[in-house]
Amino acid sequence: MHVCQILKSKSPELISVTPDQPMVEALRLFRDNNIGFVVVGRSPGECLGTLSERDCCNAVAEYGTEAPVMRVADIMNRSVATCSTEDFLPFVMAIMTERRTRHVLVMDGDTAVGVVSIGDVVKHRLDESLRNEQALHEYIAGTAHH
Repeated sequence: MHVCQILKSKSPELISVTPDQPMVEALRLFRDNNIGFVVVGRSPGECLGTLSERDCCNAVAEYGTEAPVMRVADIMNRSVATCSTEDFLPFVMAIMTERRTRHVLVMDGDTAVGVVSIGDVVKHRLDESLRNEQALHEYIAGTAHH
């Protein structure tokens, strides 16, 4: 399965924050949108970095009570895990495993167009497994269409 197929099943909106926003505003976006990852940029599609729940936790652990008012630019991840819309799901899974990340930013050239999360991977692998199971049941029952 191509990454572009996964993106089609998701909300097309890519939620982002600006580098000057305080971390607490990003956390409110996480809460309000039930997400744990945003792109950091000054304009739609631009990616200067990313911010995840883990980045926020690390900032609190390092800076304590100052962290919530720190600028996103000061705590964001600049080493962004990326893939393209034409990459296959196993490639994205390998990136997640190698980089120990739960999110991979999908790029179309220099433009950020979406995010594939570990939840997306699990959903699509589960769907695939259920389709295979159904096909096997139909084959065993003799109801499979040839």
